[in-house]
Amino acid sequence: MISLPNSASRQPKWIHAAIAGLSLLIAHQSVWGASTTARKGEGIYQLLERNGLSRDTHFETFIKLNESTLGPGNTLYQGREYALPSKGHSIFTEPLFGPEHQDVRIVDQALSGAVFYLVSGHGGPDPGAVGKVSGRIVTEDEYAYDVTLRLGRRLISHGAKVHFIIRDPSVGIRAGRFLKHNKTEVCYPNLKIPINQRARLKQRADAVNALYRKTPQNAYARCLVIHIDGRSRNQDIDVFFYHHKSSENGKRLASSLRDTLKAKYKQAQPNRVYEGTVSHRNLYMIDHTVPPVVFMELGNIHNERDQKRILQAGNREALANWLCQGVLADYRKG
Repeated sequence: MISLPNSASRQPKWIHAAIAGLSLLIAHQSVWGASTTARKGEGIYQLLERNGLSRDTHFETFIKLNESTLGPGNTLYQGREYALPSKGHSIFTEPLFGPEHQDVRIVDQALSGAVFYLVSGHGGPDPGAVGKVSGRIVTEDEYAYDVTLRLGRRLISHGAKVHFIIRDPSVGIRAGRFLKHNKTEVCYPNLKIPINQRARLKQRADAVNALYRKTPQNAYARCLVIHIDGRSRNQDIDVFFYHHKSSENGKRLASSLRDTLKAKYKQAQPNRVYEGTVSHRNLYMIDHTVPPVVFMELGNIHNERDQKRILQAGNREALANWLCQGVLADYRKG
């Protein structure tokens, strides 16, 4: 959840400031990737040449890499971090991301050997929490799935192996504010999702555990479960995390994710207090999944502020980026 300062309700121009402030919120690459920060008055040509890249060869690639973070007319925002095209990097193709995003440039091998099982909440016959914005229905499963895809794409770009447990071949990463609800999600590898809640959870836990049994014994293997909460309308919340009470690795990863978001908020919005928490809880996916698991809630789908943040594709991208950086920080600890 990309939250605004607590005083936002007293600032009538907060929407304009928040949109402009996305230059701070959306860093397209992690600190371990090939990236650069745009300077004052700099255009794409100047940025490319400053970094030893050809405007003719790399212009279109640069736009594709940074399409969600460019301004009108492909302008750059001063102080924003942009991904750089690079020769010699391999491409990994994942059709689940959709035609526009399926080719993933491998920027480095910072997560080489790591394996992730990504589980977006609900899906199939279960939309999860349901909210309403401007008379239109928004459902938890669609937005959680979009963030999950974005996070998976970033993990792959750093050399990780990613298994998407809930999958929807009919949609990819989407840029719109209103993501159309459907019931076409399936569970890995291609199983119809049951109506019964316990059966649904067992199905996805079984899928994770089956894949985990095929994973090298000493591999860094983690399960990330992504949800969007449904609380009372007047309650806005920060991203918070659960882990198994006996899992030190789960707790460590959850803490790394929380600490990364806290640091990023402090950098982007110094006057904002981030109140995301890490705690243990008895939930089916936590109790029945064998690899260390972190269960996260991205926001409250009923809250007006949270809706705006979840609906903004740029904010979903920022979440994915920051979560990826939290994973990288944990992985580097060994």
